[in-house]
Amino acid sequence: MQTLDEMLALHLLTADQHAEISAWVAQAKTPEAIMQMRPALWRRLELASVLMDFDADLMQPPMQV
Repeated sequence: MQTLDEMLALHLLTADQHAEISAWVAQAKTPEAIMQMRPALWRRLELASVLMDFDADLMQPPMQV
């Protein structure tokens, strides 16, 4: 949910999109269920992820402790 909040703060999602995505994710019990989000909303989420360079964080090696 923090990432969705960041997307909203960066104006990558509207308040309505944020609310709809948050509600969908909260009721979805599996990753597969999340992916059943309506296509237009899913595309918006994908675009916001790209604009945030979300995948770059996933490509970083784990921090050494």
